[in-house]
Amino acid sequence: MIDTHAHIYLKQFEKDLDAVIEKCGVAGVTEIMMPNIDHTTIDDMMEVETRYNGVCTAMIGLHPCSVDRGFEKELYLVEEWLNKRSFIAVGEIGTDLYWDKSNFKYQQEAFKIQVKWAFERKLPIVIHCRESLDQTLDLLEPMVRPGCRGVFHCFSGDNEQAERIISMGLMLGIGGVVTFKNSGLDEVLAAVDPKHLVLETDSPYLAPVPHRGKRNDPGFLPLIRDKLAAIYERQPEEIDHITTNNARKLFDLDHGASDN
Repeated sequence: MIDTHAHIYLKQFEKDLDAVIEKCGVAGVTEIMMPNIDHTTIDDMMEVETRYNGVCTAMIGLHPCSVDRGFEKELYLVEEWLNKRSFIAVGEIGTDLYWDKSNFKYQQEAFKIQVKWAFERKLPIVIHCRESLDQTLDLLEPMVRPGCRGVFHCFSGDNEQAERIISMGLMLGIGGVVTFKNSGLDEVLAAVDPKHLVLETDSPYLAPVPHRGKRNDPGFLPLIRDKLAAIYERQPEEIDHITTNNARKLFDLDHGASDN
């Protein structure tokens, strides 16, 4: 299995990351994709990538919650890194209306700039859109061209929103929310072909049931896979196979995207 979205370079893992990586191996999680947040996380993320080369792979991008009036300085750094080495994706980028709506116009501008950079480099985009899915779709749809790749991380929308994403050729990132009793996501996904899904944890956040409220880690990915197996009435191994192939295609993993 591939965890397509995990922040395992954060301080929540600084004391036991070796044990977490070992647990992942036991659970069958062989690769972990790491989205960046902002300038404060790059060094730690790169260190984890180097330390666990072949397992942990970095993206580069500016998270919308780190976007404010002075976001251009952050974007200069993202562009500098994009010009310095290869990355598997531009992410985590997007919009967020959950915490602070006052920076939304800056978030939109930063998002469009980073999408443009990604598409110019033929890289996938990893999109955050908390409480702003429709707004983010409206921003992205005019920019998408045939062959573009990406994923709407932590998808928790409805069937119409899922169809808009799929029609652009992008994927749905499915994490712990699908295991929450009242999320309603199971009913939405029942009408979506699993060929459009990838697995993720968003570690250390959004741990799946029965670990909800605790620190999440990629070793919990089988719980998400098993929930999808129940939704589709298929064997877990089949869901594993489908979503792993989807992730490999999304991030072009078979062509060695990362060049450290």
